[in-house]
Amino acid sequence: MIAFIGSVFSPYYFKGRRRGRDEPRDYCSLNVCLYGKARRWTMTERRQRGLTQSPSHLQIGPSALHWGADRTLTVEIDEIGTPIPQRVRGEIKVTPTFINEQVFELDQAGRHRWRPIAPSARVEVSLERPAISWTGHAYLDRNWGDEPLEDAFRYWDWSRASLGGDESLILYHADRREGDRLSLGLHFGADGGLSHFEAPQDHRLARTPIWRMPRSSQADAQHPPRVVKTLEDTPFYSRSVIASHLQGRPIEAVHESLSLDRFRSAWVQQLLPYRMPRR
Repeated sequence: MIAFIGSVFSPYYFKGRRRGRDEPRDYCSLNVCLYGKARRWTMTERRQRGLTQSPSHLQIGPSALHWGADRTLTVEIDEIGTPIPQRVRGEIKVTPTFINEQVFELDQAGRHRWRPIAPSARVEVSLERPAISWTGHAYLDRNWGDEPLEDAFRYWDWSRASLGGDESLILYHADRREGDRLSLGLHFGADGGLSHFEAPQDHRLARTPIWRMPRSSQADAQHPPRVVKTLEDTPFYSRSVIASHLQGRPIEAVHESLSLDRFRSAWVQQLLPYRMPRR
């Protein structure tokens, strides 16, 4: 689930910026992805009049996110899936194990920033439509910036793995347009302590089966990672579950890869409105 203000993947925002209509609040959406038998995908974009924002509350159309006094993030979802119009309605609660305050700059100019707010958290999912519920482990972060992603980056991949308990490992790799490379390896302890490690060598993963999106991830030299399951296969973005090996131990991680060169190509921009309707 991703809440967007100034949706970085919006084809309408992409065109608007080139026409001088670059107010980010006019391009907001709540992206919700459900996998398995009750598969759903929502990303309806809304204009500024559908947005309400305060330090603890964010309303995007009929859906809302709210930080409570108990440090729990409650998400009330009321969306319609696309391209098949199926209702997604219910509540999600995310309770961080601890709050990380450190912010990381992703480019040399400091225009793009990332904060893993809750590297480890608990989630309670209770949906009416479809009628499913579960509890489990969760992760929460935030990205924000002062220019379009495609202006600063060619490609990036990211992965996050639970080590059991409340420990987690995060890898962040990006190929910048300036020619250099970002490579972050972060270990968060159960107590919130952060330590850095040198990200190991890069390995190619199998391309996605439909759109042939390139994927790669970092892993210990003698243990190349492999794709366990592809969750999202789009022309410019993929989300997967991978089996990997880091710091001498086997892990299973959620992995994302993003091609900004593909995203800004004309053929991809023509396809995106089919998955991202605008209200």
